[in-house]
Amino acid sequence: MEKKTLAIIGCGRLATLITDAYNNNLLSEFELVATYSRSKEKAEYIAEKVNTGGRSESTCVPQASISDLLALKPDYIIETASPNALKSFALDALKNGSSIVTLSMGAFADKAFYEDVTKTAKQYGTRVHIASGAIGGLDVLRTVSLMGPCEATFQTEKSPNSLRKSSVYEESLQYEKKKVFEGNAVEAIALFPTSVNVSVAASIASVGPENMRVSITSTPEFIGDNHRIEIKNDQVHAVVDVYSATAQIAGWSIVNTLRNIVSPIVF
Repeated sequence: MEKKTLAIIGCGRLATLITDAYNNNLLSEFELVATYSRSKEKAEYIAEKVNTGGRSESTCVPQASISDLLALKPDYIIETASPNALKSFALDALKNGSSIVTLSMGAFADKAFYEDVTKTAKQYGTRVHIASGAIGGLDVLRTVSLMGPCEATFQTEKSPNSLRKSSVYEESLQYEKKKVFEGNAVEAIALFPTSVNVSVAASIASVGPENMRVSITSTPEFIGDNHRIEIKNDQVHAVVDVYSATAQIAGWSIVNTLRNIVSPIVF
């Protein structure tokens, strides 16, 4: 059976994890053919890991631009860069015949972009697969939302250090626990462009970004992320708690999504 071709946009730590999984034959029905990153060195590093990883497929080549990568028409593009990066290439990729597996689901808080992606994918027979990232339970969120009216909340606990580049950071967070944000998922992703993508994923699976209530709490000396998603209707009350010490679970969710794409049994 002919292997499906893969390319990676965004060559940081998560791309390294995915490449290791690829080299360990956890993605044996795919062929990783191209990489791209704003850092040429990072794209070259990931490509070299593939080429020296022991698999016998054709060479993985770092690309000088996203346009060069799209010209290869990979079956799937793995995106681990940022919501802005996803917005910059998604429509062109889908029109070009490439489906996308993304971690930057925060981009879909932009309703117009979400609708454009949906329309384009349907027109060109391509798909966007939203990986679960650092959370789980997207299936139960979707199921409960299909049953009728419901309410959903998303609570996150973070280290103050993870908030340093945001406007909510203040030195006092290093010494006192404080709720630093309360609003909806659209407002959350606008304020924290890369750190609350999962809240948008949960909202898309349930009540929508404008209706998902999000709160973020900063805790001194906290390590990792602690997410609690809660959804209720008149029949069901579901709570999903996920703590992760590192971001590795996000990379593994990409691996799981890719395996589901080609698996005869999907869960």
